[in-house]
Amino acid sequence: MVDRSFADPALATLYDTLNLWGPGDDFYLGLVSAAGAVLDVGSGAGRLLRRARAGGHRGRLVGLDPAAAMLVEARRHGTDVEWVLGDLRTRDWYAEFDLVVMTGHVFQVLDRDEELRASLLAVHRALRPGGFVFETRNPAARAWETWTPERARTVTGADGAAVLVWHDVEGPVVGDLVTFTGTYACDTWPAHAVSRTTLRFLAPDALSAFLAEAGLTIADQYGDWARTPVTAVAPEIITVARRAS
Repeated sequence: MVDRSFADPALATLYDTLNLWGPGDDFYLGLVSAAGAVLDVGSGAGRLLRRARAGGHRGRLVGLDPAAAMLVEARRHGTDVEWVLGDLRTRDWYAEFDLVVMTGHVFQVLDRDEELRASLLAVHRALRPGGFVFETRNPAARAWETWTPERARTVTGADGAAVLVWHDVEGPVVGDLVTFTGTYACDTWPAHAVSRTTLRFLAPDALSAFLAEAGLTIADQYGDWARTPVTAVAPEIITVARRAS
């Protein structure tokens, strides 16, 4: 589990190390490779779009992220992709993309109704028409219960130094919102780096309602990256939506 608070340049360089390539990335890469113009919302260090370009994608690829430090990393490794600073409330596109994706549970960072509604309307405007694909953790699986300091792990930073990483949920869960901290400790740093994130765990019916309100219809939903159905114990709600009009 990786939180998205990587505005700190020291943390931005760790992003790909913390978030290793996996089945979810393969899932999205297949979709991106088959689409003409793609917008990756919350693109982070840009690995998905860079991999698509390296694999032969010749269309338009745009990565959007609110953290300047993440885009510095993205531009360092990929100059043939459009990297845009901001989010769906500060940037507008009109019928320019065949596919919009939100990977790495970015969708869950939209933790307020007004922010979620504005973002989904922006996705609707950006499509021409096309697909909107994202994943959110299934609240029934209660993933946050495993986000504890006892599950700390060590990763190697870009300079070869060991970084100890752990997470801790703050207080009780409030409705569908979970707030947690990520702590990053390295002997060569003057102090620990600490990020604080709130994620929203929307139930399937609430998720469907928000999408419908924005003019997006659900074409498919999966409970994991093998495309099995969503169940009470499925870890994910992977949604493939389409612009309804």
